[in-house]
Amino acid sequence: MSKISPLAIIEDGAIIGEDVEIGPYCIISSQASIGDGTIIDASSMVYGKTSIGKNNHIFSHAVIGSIPQDLKFNGEDVELIIGDNNTIREFTLFNPGTKGGGGKTIIGNYNLFMGYVHLGHDVIIGNHCIFANAATLAGHVEVGDYAVVGGMTPIHQFVHIGDYAMVGGASALAQDVPPFCMAEGNRASLRGLNLTGLRRNLEREDINELKAAYRELFESGKPLKDTAGEILESTKNHYVNDLCDFVLKTKRGIPFERKNS
Repeated sequence: MSKISPLAIIEDGAIIGEDVEIGPYCIISSQASIGDGTIIDASSMVYGKTSIGKNNHIFSHAVIGSIPQDLKFNGEDVELIIGDNNTIREFTLFNPGTKGGGGKTIIGNYNLFMGYVHLGHDVIIGNHCIFANAATLAGHVEVGDYAVVGGMTPIHQFVHIGDYAMVGGASALAQDVPPFCMAEGNRASLRGLNLTGLRRNLEREDINELKAAYRELFESGKPLKDTAGEILESTKNHYVNDLCDFVLKTKRGIPFERKNS
């Protein structure tokens, strides 16, 4: 049985699942859908066409689904889709998509968004990610699974962050971070592999193969995309394959110190 405060405003048309808790002074849009077991704490707002999955916890004063911060937005039918088992802390701001970006902001499952995190329009987030306090993602940013973004870190629009990547706190990221890698600084650049994250999730043999691929790609001084193509032709490791495939497909480039061969 759901527990909805009499001081909350639930607009007609909103879909509320089983065992949902909604605190006082919340506003839930007529187009919103709240999945079973989700908790929305006091004074949080769920606007627009927002779909929230099961067993999420949205803490107080979060603003979810308010219109995009995009001057081109003109009231189009856009939406925000949030998966299951996410923790969304105080004073976070998540925007839906825009017409030019496909119309959807999409968040996966089991993510932690600490206080004051902002997700701009058309952002796509995978699963099991951590965004520390005041991490700020501009429009069209894409983040894979198991990624970590440190606090007070802005991410430029259209940047792509790969699986198991980490961006250090107080960085300013303007280019893509390949999977399994770590970047930090202003402007952020690669500092090596995210070994702590990899040791928690990958076998030693896979990590060793990634180390060898990283050295060949970013420390050999050879042309980056040519080297990625050569490694792809010879590797049988799917993690190395993912790393090289990312390098070949990057659109914003990869920030690393180029050495003369």
